[in-house]
Amino acid sequence: MSSGDTAFVMICAAFVFIMTPGLAFFYGGLVRRKNVVNTMMACVAIMGLSVVMWCLFGYSLSFGGNHAGIIGDFRWFGLRDVGMEAGPYADSIPHLVFCGFQMMFAMITPALITGSVVGRMKFKALFWFIALWSVIVYYPLAHMVWGENGFLASIGSVDFAGGNVVHISSGVSALMLAILLGRRRGYEHTTYRIHNIPFVVLGAALLWFGWFGFNAGSALKADGLAAHAFMTTAISSAAALLSWMAIDVIRSKKPTLVGASTGLVVGLVAITPGAGFVPVWASFIIGALVSPICYFGVALVKKKLKIDDGLDAFGCHGIGGIWGGIATGLFGRSSINSVARWDGLVFGDVHLFGAQILGIVITIAVAVVGTLICVGIVRIFTPLRVTVKEEQIGLDVSQHGENAYPSFNGLDQ
Repeated sequence: MSSGDTAFVMICAAFVFIMTPGLAFFYGGLVRRKNVVNTMMACVAIMGLSVVMWCLFGYSLSFGGNHAGIIGDFRWFGLRDVGMEAGPYADSIPHLVFCGFQMMFAMITPALITGSVVGRMKFKALFWFIALWSVIVYYPLAHMVWGENGFLASIGSVDFAGGNVVHISSGVSALMLAILLGRRRGYEHTTYRIHNIPFVVLGAALLWFGWFGFNAGSALKADGLAAHAFMTTAISSAAALLSWMAIDVIRSKKPTLVGASTGLVVGLVAITPGAGFVPVWASFIIGALVSPICYFGVALVKKKLKIDDGLDAFGCHGIGGIWGGIATGLFGRSSINSVARWDGLVFGDVHLFGAQILGIVITIAVAVVGTLICVGIVRIFTPLRVTVKEEQIGLDVSQHGENAYPSFNGLDQ
């Protein structure tokens, strides 16, 4: 084992951890004042729930053993036999370190879903939905992509740090949940103003910071591949930030801080599946193109289809993740990372591109079916949506008895 690799991956795990509080600020800043506590509480609750579930059985189901390439078993229940020696997935770090690094992915992924349901989903329903979704959607997908003899890996689909497992799964599930919940009351004629832009920027900055651990750490070694993923991550995000600013200037004559923050996030989403597979030059293209793709994708969902994806969880993570998976099929190179069996389409080989498309389709199907199952189970025990009165007074007070900005003039809305 390597002390350098061990230290590197542990630090990267801490980086990925800070992404979930960062997401809480990012989402919390975007919602109305009366819902900021509820929005941030969703992320905080998941921080506790995901760790307990992962250490009890989630890690074992994701990475312990193999059943049909879809799911593991309970051999590592309660982290039994997961110790200080190297495990089967990384030979230079302790098994516990690999488990801890992957635990942070299991934390941030379901938190991404919460952006689609702000202002209207009952907290109890959301909590149990996330618990079920982790078991029915996340753990199987993690196994299929990264686990022993996983099905998607076996067909040649590659996903360096979570394009399928993290972003497409959460984005598609967020879209399904938004459709099933319905729109916020008054959605057609109410202007939803962003209440705290500094929160949005703080959250985006923490996400960018954590994403270096997210992508570079997925090399599982402090080596050249990690450095490569680090740089493709930085470049894609920066290119997307600038291209979103350009869209703002072209369409409204002014660059916006929220737009720049959103751009950098979608750039991170897009590079995630290919960070350790595509050449550095390709990361400029991937980042520059993802902003217009997501910008007009969000407009399609909200304005044309009239779906209330409150904070654009699908528009950013679903669409951005799909583009990232396709781009990996276009630009991936086996010479950069031998996990890729073939080169991408632009290098004259169609096999990787085809495997990526198939992997994306399967991921979408798992997310759609899994979300429907989870919603069906939760509805047996509790309504999904808050009452009209609870929605009007805000979920901070109705769900938590707290107010982020208490005032005494009766004007706080």
